[in-house]
Amino acid sequence: MAVVQANSLLEDQSQLETGPLSSNHLGPQGTFIGVYDGHGGAEASRFVNDNLFCNLKRFSAEHQGISENVIKKAFSATEKDFLYLVKKQWFSKPHIASAGSCCLVGTICNGLLYIANAGDSRVVLGRTERATKEVIAIQLSTEHNASNEAVREELRSLHPNDSDIVVLNHKVWRVKGLIQVSRSIGDAYLKRTEFNREPLPSKFRLSSPFLKPILSSEPSISVQKLRSEDQFLIFASDGLWEHLSNQEAVNIVNNNPRNGIARRLVKAALKEAAKMREMRYSDLQKIEGGVRRHFHDDITVIVVYLKPKLIDDSCLCCSPLSIKGGGQLSAPGN
Repeated sequence: MAVVQANSLLEDQSQLETGPLSSNHLGPQGTFIGVYDGHGGAEASRFVNDNLFCNLKRFSAEHQGISENVIKKAFSATEKDFLYLVKKQWFSKPHIASAGSCCLVGTICNGLLYIANAGDSRVVLGRTERATKEVIAIQLSTEHNASNEAVREELRSLHPNDSDIVVLNHKVWRVKGLIQVSRSIGDAYLKRTEFNREPLPSKFRLSSPFLKPILSSEPSISVQKLRSEDQFLIFASDGLWEHLSNQEAVNIVNNNPRNGIARRLVKAALKEAAKMREMRYSDLQKIEGGVRRHFHDDITVIVVYLKPKLIDDSCLCCSPLSIKGGGQLSAPGN
């Protein structure tokens, strides 16, 4: 895992958990990976980091295992609890209504990989081709960014009477001219009209109330059985993918030692960011957070290597592990 900060306050959060995937410890064992790319502040991403996995374990215990339904319920409960927090702090901290977080989650359990995504973070699988022995990149997540035509069409179909549901603003497509992602946890000001008024800052307030949520918290979910050819998974916030293609990232992981591999990916992205601005990487490193956001976004990367024998063993006889990122981890340039 590696993190690099670009904003004046680090808005990315992340976690990796191994061990029991249910709160009663009677359910399955497995691995949980989460990348939470915050925007409008760190309140939502921190909340997700503290609550989503706990909610998943609770519903897993209730339903006796991991399923798409369990994951959706965990997202929904996390969203509901955060919106309750916004309501509770509305008059003392109204800015929290404009805080949101993309949410990318992977769960490995009983040989199955569940990917759930709300927002534009991405997970890419490195798989060995049997014929050529080359390791190819396979994108596993569906992204919800208004730059994608399919997302714009989805928004227009959901809001047929709103001609401004997506707006091209300075060559960037934005939902209501305000935000690029169409799904997230948080962003209460675009989900409940009660939060789209004073004392919310005027730049977030819409000219007229809306009758139904503009953004959604429901993730896109895919499930697949992991194969012996599957080598590793790269989970990352969009800050990485703005500068590296899927195959470039897979090539870096495949052709370098495991130790420090997430840091190596971050460094490769930062070098590309520096090259785009015709500056040296060493000069980019000297730029402080806040100003640095003009050159690249916060970047979080988690690389998970896959071992078929462990994946197929539902017991996963290993010690529980819990790692969280969001301030205490660093990468080149931090």
